[in-house]
Amino acid sequence: MNNGRSAYKHLSGQYLGLFEEKLKKICEEPNDSVPDRLRESMSYSLLAGGKRLRPLLCLAAAERSGVGPENAMPMAIALEFIHTASLIHDDLPCMDDDDLRRGAPTNHKVFGETIAVLAGDALLSWAFGYSLSHLRERGIPDDRVLRAVSILAEAAGPSGICGGQMLDTDPESRGEERDFVYQIAYYKTAVLIRAAVVSGAMLGDIPDSMLRCYYDYGTNLGIAFQIVDDILDVTSTREALGKTPRKDDAQNKRTFVSAYGLEEAKALAVRESEKAERALEPLFPEGDLLIDLARSLADRTN
Repeated sequence: MNNGRSAYKHLSGQYLGLFEEKLKKICEEPNDSVPDRLRESMSYSLLAGGKRLRPLLCLAAAERSGVGPENAMPMAIALEFIHTASLIHDDLPCMDDDDLRRGAPTNHKVFGETIAVLAGDALLSWAFGYSLSHLRERGIPDDRVLRAVSILAEAAGPSGICGGQMLDTDPESRGEERDFVYQIAYYKTAVLIRAAVVSGAMLGDIPDSMLRCYYDYGTNLGIAFQIVDDILDVTSTREALGKTPRKDDAQNKRTFVSAYGLEEAKALAVRESEKAERALEPLFPEGDLLIDLARSLADRTN
């Protein structure tokens, strides 16, 4: 799995510095139309760090489709807006009730629940206006912009992370069958990770057959990511994760570990990662960092 770990480092080396620079600039730009405390709350969570997996995937897929990082950056930024919003809301007392995220106090612990809710709502809304206007400014054709932003909207809505959160937290929505955890993983995690890959690729002029490869890659990559999240919740530490471990068991949640056991969950993570690899092999028969990245997921530690 060493090649997989180095793949993420290489991907970060190519795109992360540029992304972080742009995100920091956005957060620091003066804007008299946004209340100071709301802006402070939004920036607090946006700049808290993290793997930035979704924007990196977006930029990588876009560049492989002929669109450079600078031109694809608004879509990457919008993805991070949505992902950060989902984390702010996920940590609220009415959801997972957590006080630690990315090694720091969660948003509602610093700013209070009301401001945290508003910060999440504001980031969700901002994602669409920001991506639409700034992608068009960079000369991306309107039809490609609309397709990509539509994918983003679907991933953020009831058939994406909102639906996934419902399945994850609402006892009356949970199925009793063992493979119900796949539904949770698909909606809660895989749909947005897939949107990151597909929306980036859609910015370029590529055929639907290539988009299908990215679609399958993102789906399997996202499911593998969630399986490993479930595993790390029971095997890792607060320091390594940057959040509270063993929350799933304490809240009696359905996870891959509770459904399949630890060892089988590990095998399922490997299987989904391998499916993600195979999805991109028709596009990159000689190999690619995105293929190597899939190999890293089953071996990640945070």
